[in-house]
Amino acid sequence: MRVTVLHSSDALEPPVDPVLEHVARALRGHGHTVSTISAAADVVPVVQALRDQQPDLVFNLAESFAGISALESNVAALLNLLDLRYTGSSPAGLLLAGDKSLTKKLLRVHGIRTPEFATVYRGSLDWAGDIEFPVIVKPPQEDASIGITGGSVVSDLKELFGRIDALQSEFRQPVLVEEFVDGREFYVGVLGNMEARALPVIELDFSGLPAGAPRIASWEAKWGADGSGAGPGAAASAEFAGTQSVFPTDLDPELAERMQQVAIASFHALRLRDYGRVDLRVNGHGEIFVLEVNPNCYLERDAEYARAALKDGIAYPELIGRIVELASARYAR
Repeated sequence: MRVTVLHSSDALEPPVDPVLEHVARALRGHGHTVSTISAAADVVPVVQALRDQQPDLVFNLAESFAGISALESNVAALLNLLDLRYTGSSPAGLLLAGDKSLTKKLLRVHGIRTPEFATVYRGSLDWAGDIEFPVIVKPPQEDASIGITGGSVVSDLKELFGRIDALQSEFRQPVLVEEFVDGREFYVGVLGNMEARALPVIELDFSGLPAGAPRIASWEAKWGADGSGAGPGAAASAEFAGTQSVFPTDLDPELAERMQQVAIASFHALRLRDYGRVDLRVNGHGEIFVLEVNPNCYLERDAEYARAALKDGIAYPELIGRIVELASARYAR
């Protein structure tokens, strides 16, 4: 089968984006003919390349278009317009999950708990729940913790107004103000469609953070001081060094099962497809809150999703093959 990997990286020469390299290698291992296209620039060459390559399936890794995260759903919409088959969620699913405010409203309709929140834009309230300080302030249409720093958790009105103003100036979009849930943070991967299954629970361990640092997955905690992640030459930061994703050994099996059920329910509520990851917080009373849902989660071989799959007995090449099978079966109906 001819498979085109559509990605949002502009790194076409070494060092290549590791997730692109790993996915392409796994696809070739399954006997597919693999080509790649970057969605990091103008739409015209993307359309032309797709028409030239005429893939049987597009493996959609694009988390943005031309560097803009809010355009992620447009990539899938373009594939629909070109009548191409592709992996992952539809434009509707990507749009709903790509805006954290929309995600939270929809989850509430389905009875899924999420922290109290408000959305603010240029002084106007789109939504306001019954929130209490401390709160965390985020740009709702960005992913990968873009716009989230150690200063995102605020405890009074002065800090809140300052943070709102800074985010609106930088991102030109509404700001999400979310009640900060003090507790443990977990990632739960979901694989499948109608009979989706939850993968083993991974915890983001904050125990190595400096004293007084907020226990959050900030940009620097995820990607390091320069955004390069854990690869060779990555610039270290206290946040990056102080956080690690682990399989928790002290987790009550009943709580783990409840988190997996919440993850599957969230996946279906947002009409996601094939695979995704749900980020959760659990407070001291064992209450589960959904922070966000990632329909196009990071598929690098050593990242959380693939590690959880491996823990569940699914090796990386098999995982990529399973995603291809799920998408192919959808179009075969």
